[in-house]
Amino acid sequence: MTSALRSNQQYVTKQSAFTLVELLVAITIIGLLIALLVPALQAARNSARRAQCANNLKGIGLALQSFHAAKGSFPSGYVSGVDPSGNETGPGWGWLSLSLTYMDQSPLAGMIDFRQPIESSANDVARTRLIANLLCPANEISKPTWPTEVRDSTGEPVSLICRVAFCAYVGMYGSTDTTPLGDGIFFRNSRIRVRDVTDGTSRTIAAGERAYVLGDGTWVGAVSGASMFPDDYSAKIAVEHLKPASAMVLGHVGLGNGPNSPSSELNQFYGLHGNGVNFVFADGHVVFLASTIDYPLYQSMATRAGGEGLH
Repeated sequence: MTSALRSNQQYVTKQSAFTLVELLVAITIIGLLIALLVPALQAARNSARRAQCANNLKGIGLALQSFHAAKGSFPSGYVSGVDPSGNETGPGWGWLSLSLTYMDQSPLAGMIDFRQPIESSANDVARTRLIANLLCPANEISKPTWPTEVRDSTGEPVSLICRVAFCAYVGMYGSTDTTPLGDGIFFRNSRIRVRDVTDGTSRTIAAGERAYVLGDGTWVGAVSGASMFPDDYSAKIAVEHLKPASAMVLGHVGLGNGPNSPSSELNQFYGLHGNGVNFVFADGHVVFLASTIDYPLYQSMATRAGGEGLH
């Protein structure tokens, strides 16, 4: 009886153990499953980030609609006086800072002295405050604030003015940055009304993404006397051109290339969601425009009254 029981136990033990070959096969199968799942998980993660970015822009679109309903126009691209020599004198507050109360940011708006320049000590705390809904989740920035600087003609920093908070979205200046007044929704001291957008609000871009790897952006405004240049931050990809302070809050499409182009200047549009960029239009809807978009069509979306494609 005891011998039979021992023999039966040995049989069960032999049957329940893994052989080396079986173990290797199991490991191989698990490895293959992981290899198949990781790209799918990464794709799902990227899709979620792109959706969150689009939601951020939808919030911006709603704020702009609310601002227009209350004030009778969209906010100015940025607010500034100009001296006889053509130099901007500030205060410089931009379209997003002017819209804070319509983005559930009334406490932050209350911290700002809009009568004082951005760089005033009275605005030290407010201008470096990050706003979660103005940060794209794909933009994993290591420098949440960045320096606004006076630069020489080669782009070298001459002096530091102040630091400002990063923001992943900039307003649409228009089809080019070579004119003193933009042909888009936002420019210096602009007060564009819906009736001025004769191309149609559903066809006219209001704002879009600018990833940190292209150029610095901020919700604060255009700091008077500052200029922008693609610094030696890791992975900066912008074409090296010196740009005025307006580039801190505004962008354009006028280089003959679509969004996300590697030949973009730092005051254009760039996203980290693959082959394209999220934009919000003047009527509040959000669209992902592919990098391969027909350039004349893309350029027409940047202007408020160009008349392109309306006939």
